[in-house]
Amino acid sequence: MRLPFTKMHGAGNDFVVLDATAAPIELTPDQVRRLGDRRFGVGADQVLVVERSTTPGVDFRYRIFNNSGDEVEQCGNGARCFVRFVRDKGLTDKDTIRVETVNSLIELRLQDDGRVTVDMNAPVFELARIPFDPSGLAAERRGDFELWPLDLGDYTVQVATLSMGNPHAVLLVDDVEHAPVGLQGPSVESHPRFPRGVNAGFMQVVDRGHIRLRVHERDAGETLACGTGACAAVVAGIRLGLLDSPVDVQARGGRLTIAWNGGTAHVLMTGPAETVFEGVIEL
Repeated sequence: MRLPFTKMHGAGNDFVVLDATAAPIELTPDQVRRLGDRRFGVGADQVLVVERSTTPGVDFRYRIFNNSGDEVEQCGNGARCFVRFVRDKGLTDKDTIRVETVNSLIELRLQDDGRVTVDMNAPVFELARIPFDPSGLAAERRGDFELWPLDLGDYTVQVATLSMGNPHAVLLVDDVEHAPVGLQGPSVESHPRFPRGVNAGFMQVVDRGHIRLRVHERDAGETLACGTGACAAVVAGIRLGLLDSPVDVQARGGRLTIAWNGGTAHVLMTGPAETVFEGVIEL
């Protein structure tokens, strides 16, 4: 199969984007892994498949696959690239687009400066819906939120946990550059308290409107940026009493701006989306 693709990135979080609006594209996990492989394929953190929606009032549907071959629920940086893709390909002339993913409906807005704002919906705090198993644990109350002790074997870390369409555990660190992301990230990701795995975010609070963040993503490892991870970190920081909306999030790949007014308000994420190159690959 000869497969046309577009390589894109949002703040360094990179994607292979496939157009399935005219004809369906069904990929095996091995084909997804081949596309995401940085030596034998195109190379990407995730593969995005763009489809037409059959839901009234919804413009598109898209599916998200980690480079491990697993389908996942949400990707904020990918959503921004999605907007640029459908506009650049002439699939829509709208500036505001409604898109459905495997478990949510999101609204995307192309700004005059070329950046994209994504309505990421309201954060989910109910532990069963994240999902997170708190049985037998005693949380530390801080601000309007909880930090849960997570036993990693030789030591314990504290995590704030929530869902942004996918599960997140946020750890507070003094210096994100020297945080043990490579050591603790995989242990948090696969911890049995998170039955579907979890994205592990390491957040350094610079001031009340600025954080630095590294994220070990579920099934993908550390990426240069994680949109849902940035949203989760800011929401956790606001509820912990450490941050005020809006917050600039400096990831290794670039800057995102996250706004959240608390409670059941939706989280708004604004950031860049860029096309790197296009091509055709034989799978």
